[in-house]
Order: sequence, then structure tokens, then C-alpha cells
Amino acid sequence: MTPLPFPLAEEPDDHMAEKGRLLFAGPVDFVKGVVAMNGLPEADRLEVCFAGRSNVGKSSLINALTGRKGIARASNTPGRTQEINYFTLGEERYLVDLPGYGYANAPLSVVEKWQRLLKQYLQGRQTLRRAFVLIDSRHGVKAVDEEIMTLLDSAAVTFQVVMTKADKVKEKDRQKVLDQVRGALSKHPAAFPELVLTSSEKGDGISTLRAIIAGLD
Repeated sequence: MTPLPFPLAEEPDDHMAEKGRLLFAGPVDFVKGVVAMNGLPEADRLEVCFAGRSNVGKSSLINALTGRKGIARASNTPGRTQEINYFTLGEERYLVDLPGYGYANAPLSVVEKWQRLLKQYLQGRQTLRRAFVLIDSRHGVKAVDEEIMTLLDSAAVTFQVVMTKADKVKEKDRQKVLDQVRGALSKHPAAFPELVLTSSEKGDGISTLRAIIAGLD
């Protein structure tokens, strides 16, 4: 039997689950919001970043990972995150919340500024180990997601797709969306070959994602 391309990540073993839990149970503090490359903190530790389009559930996922309700401000207003937000993750990592993308209602000049900053960051941050691209389980990969994935390809930054809001999709519909996502990812050389299925509300996949981040070096 041929294995599926881009299988779902397996649950971590006890050791890695505990390593992930401890990492996110440690200090998680807001460092700064960055609007230009010269404002980035010193590149003295490994970092991971989260990217996602409007209302994909990025803030809710970061809050669920850290176990802190207000660490990333969840909002129903698209485009609220207009800067690169840096958080410490323990003593040796940064967690980076990237500006959202795909906002139809934002002024063109603002969108262009975000895109420029995003591109500069992705191409110029040597300590970035992995980008997590969030895809809504109800909708699959959209054109704006393709844009960010292509940008990650060109920047040679490994990215892993995290499916959000898995609890909002019926089991019979989920497979169709997963097939669509797998088909889209097959065209992107920088895509990491595992998907993570999550629900911020139910806690599904949170331990798995924590362990993946804790295992990066």
C-alpha cells in the first residue's frame, strides 16, 4: 500500500509530549511588535513563525498552544495584526506571529507594506527554523495561501501546514479538504511532508504541535 503524501502527524510519544508541554509552560512574554526589519530583535535564538489569512484562527491557536488566553489578541476584524509580533518561548526560542494576509478590505498601500515586510523577514532571518502556515479545515488552500507558500519556497524556508478548526468539519467532508490540501502542497518544494490537524476549542493536535516545535534545533 502506497503511503499517503503529506500524512497527518502522529501524536508524540510521552517524552516529546512532555518536552513540548514544558516548553510552552515556561515563560511566554510579548517582546515587541516590529514594523521594519531594523526593529527585529537580535537573532540570538531559534524561532518559529505562524502565518495565516484572515480569520483562519491564528490568534486562537497561539493562545491554545501557550495556554494563555490573551497572549495573541483574537479579533473578528481582519487585519488587526499589522506587524510582526515577537514572543519569547522559554529561554531559547522566539514564537513569531506574522502579519495576516489576504485582507480584501485593507487599503492597497497597507497590504503592499505588509507583503514587503513579510518577504524581507522570510528571506533574511537566519534563525527561522520553520514557518507554520495555517489553513482553515472548512475551506482548504486558497489563492492567497498559494502566494505565501510560493514566497516560502523562494525564501527556502521549510513550512508545515497546520489545519485549524478541525472540529467545525464533518468527518465525511474532511477527507475532501485534506485531498485538496495535499494536492496543493505537492507543488511546493519547501513544504514539510506532514500535516497537523488542530482544534483550538477542543485542544486537538495542540500536544502534537508543541512537540514538533520543541523538537526543532
